[in-house]
Amino acid sequence: MTTKAGQKCTAIRRAMVPAALLDAAQAALIERLGKIAPADPRKEGTKLGALVSVAQRDDVRAKIKELSADAAIVFGDPNAAPVNATGAFMSPVLLRCENPRTARAVHDVEAFGPVSTLMPYKDAADAIALANRGKGSLVASVFTYDTGFAREIVLGSGAFHGRLAFIDRDSAKESTGHGSPMPHLIHGGPGRAGGGEELGGIRGVMHYMQRTALQGHPRTLSAIVSRYIAGMPTEEAQQHPFRRKFHDLPLGYQLKTKAREITLDDIEHFATFTGDNFYAHMDEAAARANPLFGGRVAHGYLILSFAAGLFVDPDPGPVLANYGLDTLRFVKPVKPGDAIQVALTVKDKTLRKPDQGEVRWDVVVTNRAGEVVAAYDLLTMNAA
Repeated sequence: MTTKAGQKCTAIRRAMVPAALLDAAQAALIERLGKIAPADPRKEGTKLGALVSVAQRDDVRAKIKELSADAAIVFGDPNAAPVNATGAFMSPVLLRCENPRTARAVHDVEAFGPVSTLMPYKDAADAIALANRGKGSLVASVFTYDTGFAREIVLGSGAFHGRLAFIDRDSAKESTGHGSPMPHLIHGGPGRAGGGEELGGIRGVMHYMQRTALQGHPRTLSAIVSRYIAGMPTEEAQQHPFRRKFHDLPLGYQLKTKAREITLDDIEHFATFTGDNFYAHMDEAAARANPLFGGRVAHGYLILSFAAGLFVDPDPGPVLANYGLDTLRFVKPVKPGDAIQVALTVKDKTLRKPDQGEVRWDVVVTNRAGEVVAAYDLLTMNAA
């Protein structure tokens, strides 16, 4: 409400609170707002400056009158001004709407200043209906630790917002000084093609206008999209994941392998066996002159082969076939004498036939220092 005098596109105009917590939320907000007085922004300690112009202040006051048709002011006087100051100053104003389901102004009118309206909701369906009454927004913020509730909000209200930011006790710890959560983002914003890309016609509408960005803790985002996202809690594999059938593999189920050292003999044997004698692997002087390597390094495909040797369970079982890698990147070279180990995590699952399903595995290969040297998605077909 008060950052940039409330004149920012992501300021919260409607604050929906569980009905049982409305009084407590109002009291807490009033207590905090009581410590924030409008003042000259050049003075040390000022937390709330003036609006952009006197005309804008007058517009905000007029909008508050419209809002008052549905809501009562519970904090602040829109006509008050700080002592010994002139300009477009106004107090933060908090309103309360008791019956948001029958109200109109609180959903349609935006006072572009330090103004917000509290309103109660009964359950997730009610919150979704109220959120959608706003006819869309740049961003909606959802404060919850309930991943099921978060998923309901996305499915019911995602189409009305360019971004949904999910904030909880974990992601709030990563917030910046302005109170915005650090960006764990998935999907693209609405109506915006990146990198100067041009895409017109109905294809452009279907591709971009139906997208909503989701922002929040990886645990929350994973529950919403039913996909493993790096940073979410994982389950340490007590049984090798290749011994589990498709339906018995939960997202985030993770195997961490032992380490394996890569020797110069390994590199030379791999080069001779495969015929890949690229100078970065076989010519010390030439490799040392390379600004990326500074000496001989292991083949990227040697790293992949050794990684598979570390995580593959060899016996017949639910894994029917390995049919490819996606998004492969070699991030950091591995030199002779270093060691690698692998974290293999269930990332996504898609049932392809009644008795078979595709499992997408997140594979991260690290060196002895714990730095990522390679990362990719492994695809397998598993018995269901």
